[in-house]
Order: sequence, then structure tokens, then C-alpha cells
Amino acid sequence: MDSKATYNSVDEYINAQPENIKSLLEELRQIIKQTVPSAKEVISYGMPAYKANSVLVYFAANKQHIGFYPTASPIVVFKDELTNYKTSKGAIQFPIKSGIPATLVKKIVEYRVQEDEMKALAKKSLKK
Repeated sequence: MDSKATYNSVDEYINAQPENIKSLLEELRQIIKQTVPSAKEVISYGMPAYKANSVLVYFAANKQHIGFYPTASPIVVFKDELTNYKTSKGAIQFPIKSGIPATLVKKIVEYRVQEDEMKALAKKSLKK
């Protein structure tokens, strides 16, 4: 969890984390990849990120939680399902001791895929 470290791949990022956090990050990674297999896995802002037309979601390890960054709109859309988690404008904190809420993550990623596709289509129609 060295915030000054730079990573070249998601594998490198995950492998640099403490053992108790690696499995949670790998679980989160697998949920994202299963939900959107076509997403490109990249490092952006020093964190693992998943891109389609634009970045869909990011995640990062912290000492007490896994930060999940799906952008701002899902925080509003899923606010009723996020009451058990600390949130901010574009972030959700999943406490290490609570694990990853797979169903919720899947729903948020699916929402972001739809949102990303709509934005991409809107951009294309503006260019015509």
C-alpha cells in the first residue's frame, strides 16, 4: 500500500499488497472481469482500472478498506444499497473485515457499462 509506488500492471499492484488484502483485490478483480470480460485492464492514477469506451471503475487497497471508485453517479443510483458503507462523491469503502459485496459490485459495474455505452453513443451522434 505504498502510495508512492508506480505499477505497470494490475498483477503487479495486487502482488505488492499485504496477504490479507490480496485475496479481496483478486475477488473484486474477478467480479469486474466476469461482469465485463471485454473491459481493458489498466493502471490509471496508480490504481487498477477497467476501461470500455472510458474508465468504468477503479479500485485501491487501504489498511482498513478496499476503495471502489465507480464514478459519482452509481453512488446516487445505489444509495439505498450503500447505507452499510462509507461513501463519498465517487468512492465506496468496503471494510477489509466485511469482504467484497459481490452482487452489489456486479450491479454497479453493469450500471457503469450501460452508462459508458450511452455516453459513447451520444458522443458519436454529436460528431455526425
